[in-house]
Amino acid sequence: MADDDPSDGDLPDNVLFELYRHYIGEPDDQIDVYLGFGLFFGGIAFAAVGLVFFVAAYLFTHGSDPFWLLREISFAMGMLSVPTLLLGVLVLLPVDVRATYTGVLGTAITVVAVAGFAYLYPWEFNVEGAEYTIHVVLGYAIGMGLVVVSTGTALVAHQIERAKPSPADIEPMEEPEPEESYSDEEIRRDIENAMEDVDITWGGVERHEGQSLTLNLEGDYDLSGMDVEAERITSSSSTDAQVQGLKALKGGETKTATSKSTVDDQTTKLNELRQRRKEDQQAKVAAESSEGLLARIRSFFGG
Repeated sequence: MADDDPSDGDLPDNVLFELYRHYIGEPDDQIDVYLGFGLFFGGIAFAAVGLVFFVAAYLFTHGSDPFWLLREISFAMGMLSVPTLLLGVLVLLPVDVRATYTGVLGTAITVVAVAGFAYLYPWEFNVEGAEYTIHVVLGYAIGMGLVVVSTGTALVAHQIERAKPSPADIEPMEEPEPEESYSDEEIRRDIENAMEDVDITWGGVERHEGQSLTLNLEGDYDLSGMDVEAERITSSSSTDAQVQGLKALKGGETKTATSKSTVDDQTTKLNELRQRRKEDQQAKVAAESSEGLLARIRSFFGG
């Protein structure tokens, strides 16, 4: 029988407590260990004493008073050994107190039945005219039934409790790692960041910075013919049209051109294109004149 609260003092370390820890578990109280093992080994002792007395009875003449006395003691010891041993097991197990009380009640009934057997045996027990034999047998059977049921229930409950895994033995379930997802905007931003340091243009051509010509024109030189105003060429197309053009250049998209202008608009644009070409031609002639002048200056100083 196990108390709800463990004993305040330190539990001793001896053979009984080692057996208890090995077969049952950690003891809660010293009383449970000592009383349980006392009843358990007491039941074994009753059986051994009963066997000794049963053998000793045959040392005397059959039917003599010592013969019947030794047989009476041997039978009584044998009848007490089984319920006492089972009650010891019940006390050792950490079971509900109601099971222990049931086992104690059954053992008490068997003790009363054994006392009745000792009073009736041998002349008024299981002989012709005996009236109380059935009472003794029935009482002993009821007591043994209570002890066996309570002990068996306690053993099954203890085995089920031991079979349960402890919290330390339960492995935690591994939670699945969340899958990473990226939006189209994040992917586009990562591609742009990765392409910042790549020397490749949109057309797949390696970027080339070109070469520059530096002239040292210190001194008195006639550079009047080189004063040519550069013309800034602007595009009338919108930003969306330029983006679409870049995407088409990058590949994977086709561009479908549709004309929404009238004949007058096309004529005006054609005149503007001719005027622009004429101005470009004049700028080219001026640039060639400047280069010719520069060549003559170099040949003059070189000559």
